[in-house]
Amino acid sequence: MPVSPPASESADVIVVGAGPAGSAAAYHLARHGRDVLLLEKAEFPREKVCGDGLTPRAVRQLMRMGVDTDGPGWHRNRGVRFFSHGTTVEIDWRENTRFPGYGLTRSRHDFDEILAQRAVKAGARLHTSTRVTEPVTDRTGRVRGVRATVNGTTTAFEAPLVIAADGVSARLALALGVDRLPERPMATAIRRYHRCEARHDEPYLDIWTDLAARPGGPLIPGYGWIFPMGDGRVNVGLGLVHGDGPGQADTRRLLDEWLARTPPDWGLKDPGSIDGPVRGAALPMGFSRLPHYTRGMLLAGDSGGMVSPWSGEGIAYAMEAGELAADIAASALARPAGPWRERVLQRYPQEVHRRHGSYYRLGTVWAALQQKPAFTSFLSKHVVTSPTAMRYLTRLLVNVTDDGGHRDVADRVVNALVRAVPAPRPRRRPRRR
Repeated sequence: MPVSPPASESADVIVVGAGPAGSAAAYHLARHGRDVLLLEKAEFPREKVCGDGLTPRAVRQLMRMGVDTDGPGWHRNRGVRFFSHGTTVEIDWRENTRFPGYGLTRSRHDFDEILAQRAVKAGARLHTSTRVTEPVTDRTGRVRGVRATVNGTTTAFEAPLVIAADGVSARLALALGVDRLPERPMATAIRRYHRCEARHDEPYLDIWTDLAARPGGPLIPGYGWIFPMGDGRVNVGLGLVHGDGPGQADTRRLLDEWLARTPPDWGLKDPGSIDGPVRGAALPMGFSRLPHYTRGMLLAGDSGGMVSPWSGEGIAYAMEAGELAADIAASALARPAGPWRERVLQRYPQEVHRRHGSYYRLGTVWAALQQKPAFTSFLSKHVVTSPTAMRYLTRLLVNVTDDGGHRDVADRVVNALVRAVPAPRPRRRPRRR
């Protein structure tokens, strides 16, 4: 028999959404000794559309949360294997002072639950089946909590700070007038699992770049992936970049036509290998929702449009933003409410842009160039097929360069390129609603 929720509950910080951004924020806040409520609309385990691939950048964040990645369900990879126009190029992850020399795959079916349980173990209070419907504001318009439905009952949760990690829907951000910036790129991702004994324990993440809507037609901006899960399955999917509005390609048909080109011994052409439905999701990229802080609420992960416009990677940047939001929120709460606390909180959007503003601005140009068939064709034929070029480009795509004393030439070139681009200033105030 379900227990009726309390009429209200309070904490130092409320985190909405127990995905990578929210669980990372809750974990690090609890480690700071703060009373934190983590509110999740679903029950675990739950389904999530994702490629399930974790780059060394994401692995570093898992280490920072003390996640044990040596047990069952984790599959290590040593790098990326690119396929284009009949050519295969393998690029290994490079161990450096910032990132480990390996990546991972893990099904999102239980990945998010693992992170949420790490937050609970650190001291966070997790409430599942708690659908947050709106922020609660005081007379000045400042957020002082959220309202949610739990077992059909409306419940108020109160806190001086809220971290919105509620995903691409960004319900809380929209309620405060923080709309999506239409000039920023969007992508569509679809994925499906296949049983595949031939590829399930491969040591590389496979990426295909020569996708076309019809044989001999112009290439489509984006890529296909085949990620080994290590459990008899592979995660197969497409990430397609487009401008404002939905993509034009028939993604399901494109997925099947692309898989028909894979080698017969992989078994992916066989409909009997399919292990679940096709699922899709939108990827908000390039800081497509700004500002990342307003009136007592910080945005992290997809709610802040933090997916990389270079690769479509979201987990690593979501977890980094969650940790940063936690650090700044904890520091702000050490000050009394008022101007000094607000100055500390304003550091959040400034630091987000200091870390990734130039990289994402350059990535937005990259995403726009992929809309041009001539660029996509040149990239697929002459860049992706070159091991030397891909050694540089992979560092840029995945953002795993070293900035210390162990940099190699590729690190220096990529870092110099990113630093040459001026970081945008944190954007305008949201409109009031």
